[in-house]
Amino acid sequence: MLSISQTIRQFKQDWTRQLDDRHLFDACLAVKFTWRERVLTPAYTIKLFLLQILWGNTACDHVPHLADRCFSGEAYCKARARLPLALLQFLLTRCTSAMLAATRSDGLWRGHRLWLLDGTTFSMPDTPALQGHFGQSGAQKPGCGFPIAHGLALVHAASGLVTKLLLTPLRTHDLSQAARVHSHLASGDLLIGDRGFSSYAHFALLWRRGVQGVMRAHQHLLVDFTPHRPHVEPNKSRPRQRGLPTSRWVKRLGKQDQIVEWFRPQRCPTWMTPAEFAELPKSVRMRELRYEAKQKGFRVRQVTLVTTLLDSVHYPAKELAKLYQKRWRIETDFAHLKTTLGMDVLKCKTVAGVEKEATMFVLVYNLVRMVMREAAQQQGVEADRISFIDTLRWLMSDRSNSRLPELIVHPLRPGRFEPRVRKRRPKSYPLMTRPRAELRKALETPKLKA
Repeated sequence: MLSISQTIRQFKQDWTRQLDDRHLFDACLAVKFTWRERVLTPAYTIKLFLLQILWGNTACDHVPHLADRCFSGEAYCKARARLPLALLQFLLTRCTSAMLAATRSDGLWRGHRLWLLDGTTFSMPDTPALQGHFGQSGAQKPGCGFPIAHGLALVHAASGLVTKLLLTPLRTHDLSQAARVHSHLASGDLLIGDRGFSSYAHFALLWRRGVQGVMRAHQHLLVDFTPHRPHVEPNKSRPRQRGLPTSRWVKRLGKQDQIVEWFRPQRCPTWMTPAEFAELPKSVRMRELRYEAKQKGFRVRQVTLVTTLLDSVHYPAKELAKLYQKRWRIETDFAHLKTTLGMDVLKCKTVAGVEKEATMFVLVYNLVRMVMREAAQQQGVEADRISFIDTLRWLMSDRSNSRLPELIVHPLRPGRFEPRVRKRRPKSYPLMTRPRAELRKALETPKLKA
């Protein structure tokens, strides 16, 4: 095969062994998948699938030319459809676990492994099955848009590895799926998220697992830094007093930096069962702090953070403000996954096919990330400074020398900012506001003469 086998063979770490023929055969047995012997065996089809994604999710008819083998694109398509989703998910989990084991000590922040959590969306073909399962934007009329999947990703901040990606219908809130990724976090890990993940139930679940959290305060949270201020506790017998925080002031740590006690609310979140909600502690101690975000080219903003890191000596407020800026790295990771690799628009026309496609995208993305890490160690820079697209191009190249060359290193450009505008004008065709069949019929019908 063209380059994927060469890429796998040139590295000696444990994670690469998960992609050789013997381990792929063992993975099939692990999920109890049986098959007939043919040219396109499961192991060979998986490698072709990896190669297809590596080449920008190219057409199935292009895969035989890449592999230089005698089979048709239709035969490959059928072989890919025979692969069970459980097999690909098992392979991704096993490979990612080996990759994370190799990166366990990378980029620790004051002894904590850093994780990023955020949501994104992916488009796909307009088929009844995908429309019924994922749905489309409410701003588009039926027949005039495409189904959109909502994805929740857990990313290892230091290496950029996507540890978990959950695909759900479009109208799914990030917080409702957050608990499903907690099993990938270990005690002492530190999770960074935006205000959508900032809730009592989420922090209580993290606290119970020994996981720390730093998130922006939810827009509905009342934060008052006045010492010994009044507060109200959740109580069914009396209505809530408006304008008062629901947290009890405990300790002042500095200017606009305090420890408070959050109380368990009366209402159970829709994403939890009443039994699970009742098991949460009645209160947790949290730290609230506020700082001004000053960046050249942008207006000064006040940012309020809530965190479980209560020690102001070991975790100064200024360091927490710098730490929260790392949250934006996940947006760059999404750009590489969706734009550079091409996952922004998936091609499969069934729900199972879309989930298989997304699984293989994550596996290839993590493969590229591990190559970037190897290059960074050789070149003495941080992994996120290695060019993702240059790494991808090297993996796609057909080379006789398998030695990893020096890859492009991005310069450090702190404080860089650019206006969010487009210079190249797109063609000014009107947007589709009616189904295609109606528009086609309108073209066939001659206009009535006045």
